[in-house]
Formats: sequence, C-alpha cells, structure tokens
Amino acid sequence: MTGIPYRFDRTATAADVTHQGADLEPGGESGQEVSVAGRVMLSRPQGRLAFAELRDSSGAVQLMALHALTEDFEAFTRLRLGDWIGARGEVIRTKRGEVSVKVAEWCLLAEARRSFGDKWRGVTDIETRFRQREVDLWANEASRKVLLLRSNMLRRLRQRLWDEGFVEVETPILHPIPGGAHARPFVTHHNALDADLYLRIAPELYLKRLVVGGFEKVFEVGRLFRNEGLSPRHNPEFTAIELYQAYADYTDLMVLVEELVSGLAGDLLGTTSLVYQGRPLDLTPPWRRATLVELVAEATGRDVGVHVPVAELRRVLRDEGVPFEEAWGPGKLLLELYEKTTEASLWGPVFVCDYPAEVSPLARRHRDDPTLVERFEPVVAGRELGNAFSELTDPDDQRARFEAQAAERAAGDDEAMPVDEEYLQAMEYGLPPTAGLGIGIDRLAMILADVANIREVIAFPTLRPER
Repeated sequence: MTGIPYRFDRTATAADVTHQGADLEPGGESGQEVSVAGRVMLSRPQGRLAFAELRDSSGAVQLMALHALTEDFEAFTRLRLGDWIGARGEVIRTKRGEVSVKVAEWCLLAEARRSFGDKWRGVTDIETRFRQREVDLWANEASRKVLLLRSNMLRRLRQRLWDEGFVEVETPILHPIPGGAHARPFVTHHNALDADLYLRIAPELYLKRLVVGGFEKVFEVGRLFRNEGLSPRHNPEFTAIELYQAYADYTDLMVLVEELVSGLAGDLLGTTSLVYQGRPLDLTPPWRRATLVELVAEATGRDVGVHVPVAELRRVLRDEGVPFEEAWGPGKLLLELYEKTTEASLWGPVFVCDYPAEVSPLARRHRDDPTLVERFEPVVAGRELGNAFSELTDPDDQRARFEAQAAERAAGDDEAMPVDEEYLQAMEYGLPPTAGLGIGIDRLAMILADVANIREVIAFPTLRPER
C-alpha cells in the first residue's frame, strides 16, 4: 500500500456482497471476486488473522484478512476506526457463517485523523448531532434513514405531479420587493445594481405570472427564507413546494392534497394508517372539511366570526388568555383566536377552510360571503402543513388589498406586503380562474418520518452561534 489513490474502482456494495454470499454454506467459497469500499467500523486483529467491519451507504460487510494472503497485513491490523479503505477479494462465508470478503489487496482511501471515539455507539447530545452532522450520520442509523426518506419523498412527489401534467419551473430567489406571504424577509445588497434585494419568502407571485403566460399547471420545489425564530417547527430557511392550476378552485386542491399526501405515505411506508409520536394517524382520504369558525366553536364553545363586533371579539380573546393589539380588525382577531386555542388540538387530518379576507390578501373572496376568502390549510397532527386558495384574479381588488397591506407596513408591521406593481401589471393581462397551493416539505417529512423536531429532517439546520 502506497499513497492515497485519486479514485477507486468499486464493483460491489456491502449489500451486494451479502446477497452474493447468501447461499453459501459455512466455510464455503464463491469463486467471485469483488472490490468494496467504505469506512472501517470495527477492527479485530487475532494474531495472523484479522477481521474488520466495512460500512457503506448500503450497509455493512465483514472483511477477513490473513497474514499469508493479504497484502500489507500488518498495516491492515493497525487501521483505526473511521478510516476509509478499498478492498479486493473473494466472497466467502466463514465457518461461523458470516458472509465476508477475503481480502487479497486493500488501500487506504482517507485517514480518520479525528477520532470518533465513543460516538460510534450513537450520538445523543443534540448540539453535537446537528453541529457535527457528519458524525451523527455514521453514529445514528436513524438519522440516515430520515434523510433518505426525505429524498425519496421528494422524488415521488415530483413524479406524481409530473404524472398529473404539472411542469416544474424555477423562479428568482433574489426579489426586488418581498411578497407572496406574511413574513419578515432577509435583506441583502447587490453591489453592481446598488440595490437592496430580499431572499424570497415565497415564489407565489412569479408562479402566477407564469399562469398568465400560459402555463396551466406549474410547480416549484425550493428554499424559502423567513427572518424568524427557531422552534421545533420552524427553521429560517426551509423547503416548500408551490403549485398553481388554471381553471381550478380550492376544492380541487383539497382532493389533490389528500391524494398526494396519502399517496406518498403509501409509496414510502406501505400504508396510510400511521403512528405519529405514539398516536394513530390515518391519512386515508377523504379528509374532513370544516370552516375555521366551526373549529374554533368546537374547541372553545364560543360562537364567533368576522361579523361579530370587534369589542365582543376582544372580550372573547381576553377570556381565552389570547393577547392582541388594538389595531387588529375582526379577521385578525379571529385568526389569532384560532391559532392560539384550536390549531394545535386538531389531530386531523382536516382541511381548515374559509379564512377572513383581512388576513388573506392574495386569495379570492368567498362566493357566498365577501368578508371571507376561499382558502384552506391542511392540518395534520396539530400542525399546518400548507396553505391554499382560489386565487384572487381581479387586479382592482388586488391593488386595494396591496394598498391596505402597505398601510399596515407603514404603520410598523414589517411582515405586511408592499404593493407589487409588476404583479398587478401581469394581472391586467388576465389571470384565469386559478387555484394555488404551498406545502412545507420539511413538515411533511416530519410526519412521514415520525419525528417531532424539524431539525431531524434538514441535513444542516440553522443553529444558534456557539459562544
């Protein structure tokens, strides 16, 4: 063995070797030679014989080295836990029944200069797990499985949408003005243009401009950025899918959502009847549909709505211990009451429908009550997975709502939207009846992977700086 090679010709994974040797009798030889590569997880020198466990992304396989056969046997016995090696040899089954590679040649591919030490037995410290994710992934098999499930979920999600005729696109991440959602943006500066730009909080307005341009079914999977706090359900940068479908309304998207989510559960887990955090969760369609007002009444026993006088709504919030601001209108008061008293108790799955127009500046007014909009949020296991609505298509109504938002922004609400003149111009070319949907990929992965913290499903979550 000499220097570190530039590449290594691997012909089999650990799983392949296990499969090839499955029919061998104890002490049997296959006559098949393979080249394997991975990280040394265990090393057991026994005089003129040495065993090591080699792990790769498919699993683990035993290496057996013999003084009389293996090149540079003494160096093999000195391998440290964590070293990456490549090895060539015959697939055999030892007399004790272990499928192994009888090593003829091997080479060091990377030296583990930093010892993993006791971490091989599993990292349990939360800060170590996420700050040193590369260690966590080797020490905790469950961590690798969660990230693999997320990857497979995205692959299947895309395939399902492609099969439905949706076109995948990309829209800008740097926005001249923040829009498409209520959120505080991150601000950066473009030197050549001498202009401030904003990391996108949502791709919504650009995607709807593509619908104006003739894309009837369109979606984007990408990172969004919101300058907000950290919690088990929130990360400042996260992944979402947004899609828009022409000639549809929000009832069409309810069917799409329940079919997508239940379909993904079936694809990845083989069932729509799950257990999440120890509690049964059945994702089988159809899901319940209920209005926000109905659900608040069920949770609190209060008969409330946007038509209830503001003074009475304030009294209800005080009685329920929900803080509020005097400037809030009935729609904002009602939404705050729902979020603080009702949402977390909805195990679901349930579509929470018909939100106040006051808090939904991009949604179309409800066909039966103009103080509401045709909007729903799918709630599963007490958490909102997404947001959807029949899109507002009237440019005059949209301008009025943008201007109302701009007034709130001028009054100090840094999450309110400014007026987007480019989007209003696009609407004036004509936006057909359209329904739009956004789903948080991380939160959906949490449900399917049965984890309670969003950091588990993000490879490198945002962490507080170390002191």
